[in-house]
Amino acid sequence: ITCALEDQLSFSLRPAYKNYYELVTVSTLDREETAQYLLVITVADSGSPLLTTTQTFTVDISDVNDNAPVFNQTSYTMYVRENNIPAVLVGAVSAVDSDAGPNAKVIYSLGPVYAAERDLCSCISVNSENGHVFVLRSLDYEQVRQLEVLVSATDGGSPPLSTNVTVRLLVVDENDNAPVVLHPAQDSSPPSSEVVPASSEVGDLVTKVVAVDADSGQNSWLSFHLLRATDPGLFAVGTQNGEVRLRRPVTERDAMKQKLEVLVRDNGRPPLSATAVLSVLFLNGLSQEHLPQQEVAVQDEDSSLTIYLIISLVFVSLLFLTSVSAFVACKVCKGKELKGGHVLYGTGNLQSSLADGAAAGTLPHAYCYEINLTTGSGNSEFKFLRPILPSLAFN
Repeated sequence: ITCALEDQLSFSLRPAYKNYYELVTVSTLDREETAQYLLVITVADSGSPLLTTTQTFTVDISDVNDNAPVFNQTSYTMYVRENNIPAVLVGAVSAVDSDAGPNAKVIYSLGPVYAAERDLCSCISVNSENGHVFVLRSLDYEQVRQLEVLVSATDGGSPPLSTNVTVRLLVVDENDNAPVVLHPAQDSSPPSSEVVPASSEVGDLVTKVVAVDADSGQNSWLSFHLLRATDPGLFAVGTQNGEVRLRRPVTERDAMKQKLEVLVRDNGRPPLSATAVLSVLFLNGLSQEHLPQQEVAVQDEDSSLTIYLIISLVFVSLLFLTSVSAFVACKVCKGKELKGGHVLYGTGNLQSSLADGAAAGTLPHAYCYEINLTTGSGNSEFKFLRPILPSLAFN
């Protein structure tokens, strides 16, 4: 009797004992590629004619945990609107394991995060059975715009195998912030005035309203509209830039002080708005009594300060020029005296004065001193002369 295995590369028959044969593997088997094999074995005798019998066998390949779970995406991006309700479902992750039985059971969990991100990431939760992702608390776009967490998929094998994937949660902005007016300042009382010449022409810039919106995208697009004014026909407001310009020339019949209210509105749904209140003061050779009291005081103070500064500057300049002139004159005079060898005290003068002193009995001895100054080296020569008059005895 002979046994033969038909058309099979993974298995072979090996004689064992007499009419017994062993079915053995020829190559490594992978259950994930082929989980079941159908083997056809033919048995033949040695007679003539040859008689055969055919038998079909089924071989099932058992599973081992040799495959980790695989996510259906390399990364996930999910969106949640700010001011969301707690525990809102924002998406799901999905992973499959090509193993079988307990080895293919996938359990989802959040991966480790850094300590600095732990508080923020604690608001995200994932269902361990189906991979649904929830946001546990309300988020504010102006504080948190996106979060990133790692989600792990672990199988039930021994030892277990796992795979991580990044889930990026983007917070979608809602129009929950009204515009804020930066200029002109709205917290001053009384409101500051924009001073404009009354001779300004049509289209000249009067002032500009500056505002910001903390939202983003279309929710932060601002438009400006003239809400009311002392004379609405006098001003025009730029819808996109907030520039307030003259629509027509200023006439004598127009009030010199105009009050305007500009509406600042965003592009959200529903739109939010703020109001900017400003005043415009036209000047054209007017007396100071037409100005507000505060502006008059400021202008007077500025004028006085300017005058004091001019006077101080002139005085310091004159003092400096006088000092320099005096210094130069002294130097010139001293130079001439040194050059001529001038004798400070002559002998004739000393004799007459000493004689008078001797007659008066005020000096016991009379001496003559001569000081000669020379130019060049700066050194002086002092001479001691003999007495001019003999010693006199006084009673």
